[in-house]
Amino acid sequence: MNWEGRMDFKHVDTIIEKHQGKRTALISILHDIQDEYNFLPEGALQKVASRLQMNTNDIYGVATFYKSFSLTPKGKHAITFCLGTACHVRRGPKVLQEIARHLEVEPGQTTRDDQFYLQAVNCLGVCAIGPVMVVNGKYYGGINAIKAKKIIEKLNRKRGGVNS
Repeated sequence: MNWEGRMDFKHVDTIIEKHQGKRTALISILHDIQDEYNFLPEGALQKVASRLQMNTNDIYGVATFYKSFSLTPKGKHAITFCLGTACHVRRGPKVLQEIARHLEVEPGQTTRDDQFYLQAVNCLGVCAIGPVMVVNGKYYGGINAIKAKKIIEKLNRKRGGVNS
């Protein structure tokens, strides 16, 4: 998908104006851009650098320093699956494999329709309810492949489509 072709630079201008074009608002500006596009497109970062009269490398420095920012497209719905010890011994890797197969992506990838981003992490800190999956910030414990697919399909139905 060509993200740059879909960029609305007028909207980026609106975001910058909202923050009065202040360099001190850089992190807030980047958060607003990421909220809009689910990542920080290169064209948007160049626009921010130009408007704030900053070096593009400095903008990238901030964008890559904070883990909350992403320079690669992510889906509308974030799915995080735990592979920590407790989740691992409760068949977590098998469940993750089924989720990946269902979404037709590997961990670290976004579905072709840009709806789901799947990632695996080493621990979510809720070992007692493992295996654990977090979808859009909501924790689901005791997850298995059937439960995971139902959660994903519910999100698909809400948007009126099916994952392609």
